[in-house]
Amino acid sequence: MSGLTGPDAAPRTEPLRSAQWFDGDDEVAVLHRVALGVDETDRGRPVVGIADTTSDLNPCQAAFGALLPHVERGIRDGGAVPARFPVMSLGEDLMKPSAMLYRNLAAMELEEDVRAHPLDAVVYLANCDKTVPAALMAAASTDLPGLLLLGGSRAAPLFEGRPLGSGTDLWRALDRRRTGDLDDTGWRTMERTLACAGPGSCNTMGTASTMALVTEALGMCLPGSTGCPSGSPELADLAYRTGLEVARRAGAHAPLPTTAMTPAAFANAFRLLAAAGGSTNAVIHLTAVAGRLGIELTLEQIDAWWAPVPLLLDVEPCGTKLVHDVFAAGGLGTLARPMLAAGLLDGSTVLGDGSTLAEHAARSPEPAGVVRTMADPVAPAPTMVALHGTLAPDGAVVKTAAASPDLWQHTGRAVVFDDYADMRARLDDPALTVTADDVLVVRRCGPVGVPGMPEWAMAPIPQALAAAGVTDMVRVSDGRMSGTSFGTVVLHVAPEAAVGGPLALVEDGDEIRLDVAGRRIDLLVDPAELQARAARAVPVPDEHLRGWPRLYRDHVLQAPQGCDLDFLAAPTADARRFVPPVVGRS
Repeated sequence: MSGLTGPDAAPRTEPLRSAQWFDGDDEVAVLHRVALGVDETDRGRPVVGIADTTSDLNPCQAAFGALLPHVERGIRDGGAVPARFPVMSLGEDLMKPSAMLYRNLAAMELEEDVRAHPLDAVVYLANCDKTVPAALMAAASTDLPGLLLLGGSRAAPLFEGRPLGSGTDLWRALDRRRTGDLDDTGWRTMERTLACAGPGSCNTMGTASTMALVTEALGMCLPGSTGCPSGSPELADLAYRTGLEVARRAGAHAPLPTTAMTPAAFANAFRLLAAAGGSTNAVIHLTAVAGRLGIELTLEQIDAWWAPVPLLLDVEPCGTKLVHDVFAAGGLGTLARPMLAAGLLDGSTVLGDGSTLAEHAARSPEPAGVVRTMADPVAPAPTMVALHGTLAPDGAVVKTAAASPDLWQHTGRAVVFDDYADMRARLDDPALTVTADDVLVVRRCGPVGVPGMPEWAMAPIPQALAAAGVTDMVRVSDGRMSGTSFGTVVLHVAPEAAVGGPLALVEDGDEIRLDVAGRRIDLLVDPAELQARAARAVPVPDEHLRGWPRLYRDHVLQAPQGCDLDFLAAPTADARRFVPPVVGRS
């Protein structure tokens, strides 16, 4: 097979990967050609897989049904053969205990689907919080030409006269309901309004929108993807052009994911994450993707990237607007303009259309409105901070852009919830002794502890305190929180409680000190006392004796390592080699 033969075909120096299945005239090649429906007109053309995550159980992915024909048309116009295949869909809303438990499984499924089939390139349909990082992890591990197509952000229907932000405004409505400011009728009206938003990802700077931004910065989707509204003509055009571009890459076998996702691109992604006030979950996901490429990231390095970056996007939950406004203002390119001028980004990294970040920014609008300048940020640097200390020897993170500045330096008495069920049962109990100065600890929410590290870290303000006007408290957890959430929440504490981290030893009344400026989170208990507590600690029995949860618990890494499975990370060149299958009779 020689690859594309049209005028836009790029020269190939090696046979198509799919040629191992289709070339020749023996019974194996005949069987393969018949199975895929490859006729004489398709012979010699690359095969582009379309990894389809559409599911009725996942509204984030619902737009792809309408986008699929545009992708297929782009692939055909690019001289390739489209081949759709279904893959696991990770829906953040309905999947329990968390889609995070299944991110690595979805990445494995994608990798093995690509390995096992005659594919020369892949279009990954991905939109929801964990589907996007799973696709990036698989793309990094297979290193076949490919791009992600994102499914767009959902509409923002009006509630009480203002656009309803996904997640963020639900949490605010919950707070109002708990204090009596929103009655049952208002609560039901808000629910009906949310149901009108339609398909797509959260329209705030939650995890999905954050992952769209960093995926664009990593060169793994076309420019203009961030915040693109679901159902828009712009998104249909992106779908067509993604298919066309991936077909071109399939014919040329270039560029590859490894040529785009460089250390400089990751540094850019982390700085853009900070400037956007994005989701802390992206820290875990980016670290996992980098681990597939042999790029070691540490919280110390990440914190150094964050330190000089102010908040430049006025988007919920850290601001007032929505991601549709970011799209209309110019998206990544407009956000990058002031950062490039300030020397905060590397302009030489390559985006999904082959242009450099600097070239894309130069043709993007100047910052205005939702995108601020360095001289007029939404909030000063830092917007995110990595912490270490006696409570988190291996690290933790806090999103300062969503936290209360008066709590950045705080010492308080621990009020401990041993797990999520304990927190739900006791948080609003009138018998709970708690003040606004206390520190709420929610533990056993980590990757091993549940398993799957759900977004349980943002404990609500106890009802009695909320009714008294308290809107924020320091909270500490080995779990995650939604990117749409807000508050002074210390997250991803490592080692987690379930593997013997210090968080497991905290007792009611212990003092905990948060020092954002000093990058510290400390448990102020004598080490000898902690040793005594550890000696008498009783391990929590593991209920999962088989299946994926057992495999996950046995092999998952901690949050600072990206929560990948230890045998999927690839620190060496040998580990990163994508071993092809033996192609013959099945």
